[in-house]
Amino acid sequence: MANINDVDFSDLYITPGKHAYMWSGKSQYGLKEASFDDYAAFLNAVESSFKSNPSYSVIYQKHSYRVERTIALGGPQYCVRKMPTLIPFIKDLGMPDPVAKHLQSLGRSSGLILIAGATGSGKSTTLAALLKEYLLNEGGYAFTIEDPIELPLDGVYRGPTGELGLCKQTTPINDNWKDSLKSALRSCPRYIMLGEIRSPDVAAEALQAATSGHLVLSTIHANSVPDAINALVKYAAASTISEDMAYDLVSTSILACLHQKLTGIPKHLVLNFLFANPVVEEACQVRGAIKSGKLNFATMMEQQQIKLLNGQKLFGTKR
Repeated sequence: MANINDVDFSDLYITPGKHAYMWSGKSQYGLKEASFDDYAAFLNAVESSFKSNPSYSVIYQKHSYRVERTIALGGPQYCVRKMPTLIPFIKDLGMPDPVAKHLQSLGRSSGLILIAGATGSGKSTTLAALLKEYLLNEGGYAFTIEDPIELPLDGVYRGPTGELGLCKQTTPINDNWKDSLKSALRSCPRYIMLGEIRSPDVAAEALQAATSGHLVLSTIHANSVPDAINALVKYAAASTISEDMAYDLVSTSILACLHQKLTGIPKHLVLNFLFANPVVEEACQVRGAIKSGKLNFATMMEQQQIKLLNGQKLFGTKR
């Protein structure tokens, strides 16, 4: 056996009976029992760190874990995710190089970059890698709102030109994402990263920020790119704005929507994507489709994939 920090895994499931299980590595979803030399000490850290919020972070021997605590028939159970100690570069995530380069090129744009997928599909890692890329290459001030804070983004970034990027990671004020986002805007950030869009108020505020000169990055739970755009519209329309206004805001603000999942043995990234023209004033088929409420993007996504993989530019922008 070994200590838990020395074992390579993603998720650990701890039952009410305090037994631990992890992915077996032999099939797509199968589990195996897990044992570690320091399991008792680790379990104590997980249990004692719980206060009232079922989603929380645990720092165990300088390594960060994200915990989700739920109540099962036999008592508390935990899903523990082991967080990376270093944020990877976007080129190392397994996405096609032309896609990674196009995402990197959006660092000087304003709007919304949305990463969709199921739990455990690597959305947060992709988001953090993107923000790291922008801070290193473009500099500027980044403000994150996460619950819990997952990857180590906080700090100063020194790019190749010598200019600096600065990131401050925060959690919602009294679990109020709307007020936290308003507070973030008052601090004049270049980038805003929201751990997840999961309420009408947050969706509306994020869209407003993305249309007022900020680059907003966030995740959303969805099964596809069209489902992600639709979920964003529905969230926004459930706030204080109309559905027509929601479609208009999404069409104006969206820069990119990616849907990703991890599959296979070993697991690898499967990615679908849709990009809008970063120059809002120029014609854009994607923005037009969203504004009209027609969210069937299959042909546009296929055309964009062919263009990128053949080394062609997606848009004839003025930039």
